[in-house]
Amino acid sequence: MEVFHEEASIPANSCLLLADRAEAEGFQRGSMRLSFCRGCGFVANTRFDPSLAEYSSRYEETQAFSQRFVDFAAGLAKRWVDKYDLHGKDVLEIGCGKGEFLTLMVEHGAGRGTGIDPGVNAERAEGSADRITWIADFYSERYSHLAADAVVCRHTLEHIQPVGEFMRSVRRAIGERTDTVVLFELPDVLRVLREVAFWDVYYEHCSYFSAGSLARLFRATGFEVLDLALDYDDQYLLIEARPSSGQPDGPRFDLEDDLGALSEAVDHFGSAYPDKLREWKADLDRLRAGGAKAVIWGSGSKGVAYLNGLGADDLIEYAVDINPFKHGMYMAGTGQRIVAPEFLREYRPEMVIAMNPVYVDEIQRDLDALGVDARLVAV
Repeated sequence: MEVFHEEASIPANSCLLLADRAEAEGFQRGSMRLSFCRGCGFVANTRFDPSLAEYSSRYEETQAFSQRFVDFAAGLAKRWVDKYDLHGKDVLEIGCGKGEFLTLMVEHGAGRGTGIDPGVNAERAEGSADRITWIADFYSERYSHLAADAVVCRHTLEHIQPVGEFMRSVRRAIGERTDTVVLFELPDVLRVLREVAFWDVYYEHCSYFSAGSLARLFRATGFEVLDLALDYDDQYLLIEARPSSGQPDGPRFDLEDDLGALSEAVDHFGSAYPDKLREWKADLDRLRAGGAKAVIWGSGSKGVAYLNGLGADDLIEYAVDINPFKHGMYMAGTGQRIVAPEFLREYRPEMVIAMNPVYVDEIQRDLDALGVDARLVAV
C-alpha cells in the first residue's frame, strides 16, 4: 500500500462524552498513516492501534436528534423492509449504536430484531421494545447462532481494521442460509478525497471504502452484490448483498468502476491538504483579528477532526450540538465546551460553521428561531 497522508498525533476517539476539560485536552492520541492500494482501491490507516479506541457506554455517536437524519433513516428502513420482504422476519444489526435504526425497521414491518453494540442503551431505544433484544457487546462468531433473515451493519465497517476477516466471519455465521440479505451503509471515501474533507478523516475510521473497493470486498469474502448506490447527498455508500454458494456472480455496477478516479483523488488529497488547512485557518484568523467570534455546529467526529486539524483551540471557543447528552461536555484534543443552540442567543457569534452541509437548512431554521443573525457556512 502507498502512503499518501500522515498525521503524527490525533485524538484516538471522537465521540466519547468527556466531562472534564483537562481530560479532553490531554486525551490520548494515535498516529495516522493513510495508505492506498492502487490495485483494489482500499484505503486504510496502517498505523491504527485498536487498543486505543474505546467503544463503551460513554460513546455518543447518534445523529437521531436531527429530523433530517431521522427522515433519511426512516425512509431507508422502510425501503429495505419492503424491498426484501422482511415483514414479520428477523433482523440482526451489527453495530446498532443506540438502536434507532433497528427500531425503525421493526416499526416498518420487520418481525423481530437483535441489536449488538458495546455502547447500546436499551433505555434510550424507544418503541417495539417487546420485539427487540439488545446485546451490549462486540459482534463475533460467538453470536453465529443468531439466525436472521437480514444482517444490517451501518457505519461500523469503517471502524474495523481486519475487514476481510470480519466479512468472512459474517459469511461463516450465515452458513447455508443463502436467502439471508446483507445490508451495509458507510461513508464514501471518494467524496472525502475529492473534497479534501479533512474533517472526515479521523482515528476511529481506520478503513475507508469507495463503491468499487466495497463491492470487491464483498465478492472476495463470499457475497453476491445485489445493489450498490450512493445516498444522503452522495455522502453514504449503500450495498445490498446475499451470500453466494460458489463463485460470486451477479451484476456489475457502473459505480464500482472507480480505480482511476480513486488514484486521481488520492493524489489530489495528498497535494491539496496543506492548502485546505491554510485557507480555513486564514479565514478564522481574519475573523478573530476583527474581534468577531465563530462556533462550529456539530460536536461529533467531524468537529473533532476539524478543530484538531486546524489547531483551532484558540480560534473557536464553543461547539454547538442539538444532542442534549453532549451539553456541558468537551471536545477531544482541543477542549471546547459543547453547548446547546440556545447558548448562541447570549454569545452572538458572527459565524457558524456547519460540520456537514446536509444540515445547513435545518441549522438555519434553528438560528432564525433563536434570533441569531450569524453567517452560516459549511465545511
